[in-house]
Amino acid sequence: MFAQMTNSLDFHSKALVVRAERQRVIASNIANADTPGYVARDVNFREAMANATGNSTSPVASRMSSSTSNSKHIPLTSSTGELGGNPLAYAPQTQPSMDGNSVDLDRERSNFVDNAVRYESTLRFINGHAKTILSAIQGQ
Repeated sequence: MFAQMTNSLDFHSKALVVRAERQRVIASNIANADTPGYVARDVNFREAMANATGNSTSPVASRMSSSTSNSKHIPLTSSTGELGGNPLAYAPQTQPSMDGNSVDLDRERSNFVDNAVRYESTLRFINGHAKTILSAIQGQ
């Protein structure tokens, strides 16, 4: 019975970790907006959550978790490893630049705010769920 009560908390705690990692990647993109040759990165939330929860049955997830296509290629992994080895994807370049930087500040700022709002809503859900369990235990 306790496992049933904590299943949603476990899912949301994993979502919180993935959102935090995505926020770190987006912040890195914004910080390197003026770095010549910097290529913007992003975390595919759906694939990262599928890998975090053990439901990586989609063809994209299996293709992404496989080894590189050539032995000389460097595998793309999270620098902190918080996502369990989920590869980071390259963000699509929307505006070409002369220095080879692919960061679109408008898109990155939008992604940053969107991810921050979703992070906050996940935190609020976890807090609400914990308060509900606590009030059930206390009998109020």
